[in-house]
Amino acid sequence: MDGMGDVAVGVKRGSDELSMYNSPNSGMSSISDGASNGSDSKKLKVEEAPPSRVLHIRKLPNEASETEVVALGLPFGKVTNILTLKGKNQAFLEMGTEEAAITMINYYTTVSPQVRNAPVFIQYSNHKELKTDAGNQRTQAMLQAVSAVQSGGSPSSDVQDALAAASSPVLRIIIDNMFYPVTLDVLQQIFSKFGTVMKIITFTKNNQFQALLQFSDPVNAQQAKLALDGQNIYNSCCTLRIDFSKLVNLNVKYNNDKSRDYTRPELPAGDGQPSLDPSVAHAFSKDSNSLLGALSPLSAAAAAAAAAGRVALAGQTGSSGVLLVSNLNEEMVTPQSLFTLFGVYGDVQRVKILYNKKDSALIQMSDANQAQLAMSHLNGQKMYGKIIRVTLSKHQTVALPRDGLDDQGLTKDFANSPLHRFKKPGSKNFQNIFPPSATLHLSNIPQDVTEDDLRLLFSNAGGTVKAFKFFQDRKMALIQMSTVEEAIQGLIDLHNYNMGGNQHLRVSFSKSTI
Repeated sequence: MDGMGDVAVGVKRGSDELSMYNSPNSGMSSISDGASNGSDSKKLKVEEAPPSRVLHIRKLPNEASETEVVALGLPFGKVTNILTLKGKNQAFLEMGTEEAAITMINYYTTVSPQVRNAPVFIQYSNHKELKTDAGNQRTQAMLQAVSAVQSGGSPSSDVQDALAAASSPVLRIIIDNMFYPVTLDVLQQIFSKFGTVMKIITFTKNNQFQALLQFSDPVNAQQAKLALDGQNIYNSCCTLRIDFSKLVNLNVKYNNDKSRDYTRPELPAGDGQPSLDPSVAHAFSKDSNSLLGALSPLSAAAAAAAAAGRVALAGQTGSSGVLLVSNLNEEMVTPQSLFTLFGVYGDVQRVKILYNKKDSALIQMSDANQAQLAMSHLNGQKMYGKIIRVTLSKHQTVALPRDGLDDQGLTKDFANSPLHRFKKPGSKNFQNIFPPSATLHLSNIPQDVTEDDLRLLFSNAGGTVKAFKFFQDRKMALIQMSTVEEAIQGLIDLHNYNMGGNQHLRVSFSKSTI
């Protein structure tokens, strides 16, 4: 219990001096945190505060619940603890890993985090972990249920009983402020983040768009309600109002744009409604979650980001697949290096390093979802020693130089590159999109290549190899560098490296540690 007192007191002492303002240049925030030594407040820039897996959240609305605070962190990884300071409108959120916390902070520098439509402020805490009273069973039960649902398992039976009490697998969804059309597919994208969506029926009642949505498990419905109730699908509009339905099973007669049973692709369209395309029906029949794989595979991750941060999904006017990347190391950066790094999160079509501002580049992804995903993972990461800034560009495409004009190799068209990771619908790569991490996943390793060969290869790329582990078949391995920056460098230099015999090494970020 002592630890909890430390946290509460530490904040209380400096809370009167906590102030925040935005620095117009960096887009980052500055804080004055007197918590370190009472009245002697020191101004710290957030980007200089050492990253920690504990995040300090301020300016919470009075009525905000713990579950709404937890929902801010959910899309970025496991949430392991929470401490709310009700009277102060503040909370501490502990993520499972520092990487998850860094990704979350990077994401929320580009998208204003909101709870109940009010902006909140998030920064790294001086605490490295939250020591709270483990006896707070309600909080622990909630977090346990959340983490079990996230990892695809099922919570322990007592937690499950607590969560399933009076809950049904069917949610009733009402959408307020519907300035943009919300389709059945958008709902499926957003809600499938929390479990298998089996059936959806949409209708209009009292001039409001409503839906009934059935999960395979009541716990998934509970989790989706906790995380999404009150959130906006698009910026400042299309607010989700979610309750449990009294129904426990939906009866869907037709598969069309008003209703769908993902477990029965053979249903007729009915009423002259457009039927499902046969290829989509085939995707349903294999696995209800692979619809996203068949249509727009990256949209699931983008939809999760949208649900958390009210980012426009593709289809909103003005959404673009072009990114503007700035603060690049102009001595080192090339179109190829940007293609390789951004290609982890989507299929890069074109790259243009700006002729008059060589520390900036435009990168055209295949679509707006991929651009969103790359931005949320790469903004604020270090590349060639500099912290890069990634934002959505107002350009819709990246222009190639006119025929005969030499732009010194600053523009490159990668539209027909054989190295696109996401060309094949349903490819395994869709399940393996992770934030930059110090541990890299290597695959396509030739049989005669040893651990020493790979350690030497990655050391020569300018890093220190901390750990290495072959998978059983020795075709794949994990290699851990000493920093995320070194791992980013290793990936840029060695993805598609020819290991001999025309076998090219594949490198991606891993969620595992060794």
